[in-house]
Amino acid sequence: MDESKPAHTTPPVASPPERIVSVDALRGFDMFWIAGGGPLVMAFCRLFSNPLPGWLERHFDHVEWEGFVGWDLIMPLFLFIVGVAMPFSFAKRLARGDSRGNIYRKVAYRVVILWVLGTIAQGHLLAFDLNNLQLYSNTLQAIAAGYLISSIALVELPVRWQAALAGALMVVFWALMKFVPVPGHGAGVLTPDGNLAMWIDRSLIGPFQDGTTYTWILSSLGFGATTLLGVLSGHMLRSALPGPRKALLLTSAGLGCLLAGWLWSFEFPIIKHVWTSSMVLCSGGWCLLLLALFYWVIDVQGYRRWAFPFIVIGSNAIVAYIAPDIIPFSQISKTLFTGLARHLGMFGNVLVAFGTVGVLWLILYYLYRNRTFVRI
Repeated sequence: MDESKPAHTTPPVASPPERIVSVDALRGFDMFWIAGGGPLVMAFCRLFSNPLPGWLERHFDHVEWEGFVGWDLIMPLFLFIVGVAMPFSFAKRLARGDSRGNIYRKVAYRVVILWVLGTIAQGHLLAFDLNNLQLYSNTLQAIAAGYLISSIALVELPVRWQAALAGALMVVFWALMKFVPVPGHGAGVLTPDGNLAMWIDRSLIGPFQDGTTYTWILSSLGFGATTLLGVLSGHMLRSALPGPRKALLLTSAGLGCLLAGWLWSFEFPIIKHVWTSSMVLCSGGWCLLLLALFYWVIDVQGYRRWAFPFIVIGSNAIVAYIAPDIIPFSQISKTLFTGLARHLGMFGNVLVAFGTVGVLWLILYYLYRNRTFVRI
């Protein structure tokens, strides 16, 4: 086999004449919530109903174990969008003649950088304290795992086998969790302490775990499946099909994933902490529906102005994700606006929450205006 070029590539298509803006907008929409959008939206909603109705408030915090709410979609959506962009970026590398070796070197570089940034963001790397170091505990590291799996699939497999791999990852994960016994607990246990994924993390990471009920090493199979769902969506967007047809197919796929995830949940419950296969399908369904909506409104219908704040955030997603861990935007907002907020009643809470997001957004806008985009 010729090692100078990839074994498989995405099929040639009539590429869209313009950048697919909806992908940046959807990425920015996701980062908005991470960057403080949750408290802002909650403060705004409390202007009309305080306290918030229980059905609404529950969507602003993660479920403790089994189930799925709006706040649980943030991390899967990040992985999914990374996957959506991959067919476009890989196609560019292939178009300029990059060899398999060059592509894999770039993939390895990105995986390492994402892993290090994840350890900085949530693994206490900069504390330089081995007793407090967490090796695998962050969304960026989950992205690194999903990106690595999806990159190999993009280079080595045709599209239909990429789809098959996504399904195989979910089935293999289910089978391992269902039939491999955990010492002291048995097989098929899905409690926080008794599941196979947690036992593997404890066995392999040991003292460098994050101390939560989230699992990572075995759950990387699910991270790969979620990212591959995005990859398959990216292939759809790159295709020569008419825009309305693409939006319809994305919507149909989203509804199909939601149905499949719901049916599978009776056998394999939706548990984000473990990244169960039913959760992959359920979250993937919502991701597909959001992508279809953003694509239809922004790229097909041409309504883009409303999405500009999200596009600014999405254009520098890594900065938007890392910056709040380094710069205390919430404290900055309180320093700037608390005095005025005291005189505004409930509007004061909205002002302070808006300031938290706004200060970061202004930094991102400065980068956007100067065409400065942090890429890995």
